[in-house]
Amino acid sequence: MAVLETIHTLKDSFLDTSTVIALTVFFTLLCLCIIIGHLLEEHRWANESITALLLGLIAGVVVLLVTQFESSQILVFNEDLFFLYLLPPIIFNAGFQVKKKQFFKNFTTILLFGIVGTVISFCLISLGAFLLFSRFGFTTLTIQDYLAIGAILSATDSVCTLQVLSQDDTPFLYSVVFGEGVVNDATSIVLFNAVQSLDVKDVSCLTALNLLGTFLYLFSTSTLLGIAAGLMSAYIIKTLYIGRHSTDREVALMMLMAYLSYMLAELLGLSGILTVFFCGIVMSHYTWHNVTESSRITTKHAFATMSFIAETFIFLYVGMDAMDIDKWKASNASPGTSVGVSSMLFALVLIGRAAFVFPIANISNCFRKIENNKIEFRQQFIMWWAGLMRGAVTIALSYNQFADATTSSTQDNALMITSTIIVVLFSTVVFGSITKPLIEAVLLRHAKPNHNISDATDIPSLEDLRLLFIETGEPSEEGNGQSSRKRTGLRFLTSSTVHHLWRKFDDKFMRPVFGGRGFVPFVPSSPSGAIDGAPNRPFDGTPSHPFDGAIEEEQTT
Repeated sequence: MAVLETIHTLKDSFLDTSTVIALTVFFTLLCLCIIIGHLLEEHRWANESITALLLGLIAGVVVLLVTQFESSQILVFNEDLFFLYLLPPIIFNAGFQVKKKQFFKNFTTILLFGIVGTVISFCLISLGAFLLFSRFGFTTLTIQDYLAIGAILSATDSVCTLQVLSQDDTPFLYSVVFGEGVVNDATSIVLFNAVQSLDVKDVSCLTALNLLGTFLYLFSTSTLLGIAAGLMSAYIIKTLYIGRHSTDREVALMMLMAYLSYMLAELLGLSGILTVFFCGIVMSHYTWHNVTESSRITTKHAFATMSFIAETFIFLYVGMDAMDIDKWKASNASPGTSVGVSSMLFALVLIGRAAFVFPIANISNCFRKIENNKIEFRQQFIMWWAGLMRGAVTIALSYNQFADATTSSTQDNALMITSTIIVVLFSTVVFGSITKPLIEAVLLRHAKPNHNISDATDIPSLEDLRLLFIETGEPSEEGNGQSSRKRTGLRFLTSSTVHHLWRKFDDKFMRPVFGGRGFVPFVPSSPSGAIDGAPNRPFDGTPSHPFDGAIEEEQTT
């Protein structure tokens, strides 16, 4: 009775009752997810994404019971909420925290998987859906719908990748699978938008070339916009020394300019995902070092906290939306039909991913001269497995295509949405829970001690390179001898040439203008003891304070 009286009182106030109830439910569930996630921290079969998804499903069932199985607004998936408010902080923080050396070292592989692989998966899934769905009686789906299904199911879940892969334990897999996920999401959205504007009656070779040109334009301009936004924030904060008056302002400026880059990209019809990701990389390299010591701690944890809350919110949202009774009623499908269609879609996902992961990985190995740098079959299997999860991007695109479509029947549209939801739930719960134990069983237990310095990602300067070659004259502990260590050093020199050329260019041209590591903003009574005129000291590439060096190693290695 007390709850009903409270709800009745809210109806008479200026606040919207449904909004207050929805926020109360979600905030309560977020708190529960954090508590349960803490209790399950050491549990290798569970993570916060699966916990949030299951809690969302349970909460959805409770809401249905309370409303006596009537439609409730709290369960409706909102595309704007996902793309405009939840996704940007997750992608930005991923770029802000990513180990840049590892990421750019594998950048070619990431592009191959993210672009070429996504196109291969798109073609196979679209073709498979077209050939198989007619046997299930889907007579109202058009060619455009089948192409849209290919784009929808080609979008991997980069959010869940952050939960199941460790940047410290498996840095190569993390950089490739997550980097592929970011590029893959952008590619899938570009393909999806191209399908929306495609005239199926007038398709030719020029159409494919036009699509390729459009993607290259979007990829390059989105990346440049993100880099420009990051450099602008670095220049403004370095030039104005905002932190000497208010650290709150410089923290707020970093957050707002990061979000502004995403909104500008969407406003210009570009890929906001790519833009905000590269903006995060540039901000971590330049802007983060230009702010005061206290702001560095604040931004590092604030971005991670916002990303964590958004990730948890997304999985709660997806779980509750899965229990929206209207969609299941509209599909008018038996459980057998729903399971059959979902199984067929997921089988296409499995085949589509395998069709590009293993061939591209082996082609990449042909160009890797060093044996230890080649992608082993065990790693290829984990890359295939970890990329099978589908998430909120898939659901959002599915709603966009089928929620308001008029070319096919309402029943078929609803069945496509519900089948997509089943694929997302199954892939997230099953593959998300098994990935960590699988990595431990397949990779970590069979990991060989790697003494090949070419895989190192934490050599910070040319001085360390000099010290490395001095040490190569000593026999190794394993007794490999002097010649082996020298060969190792030479392999390191070859693989690190581009990185050190960039460091020289960065130290000479970029950091004097945009700041970065070694920049000391003037702040009266700063705990770092900076003095007036410190910003103009030479950029020697060394940390200005022991604290800076510790964070720099964590940020860039």
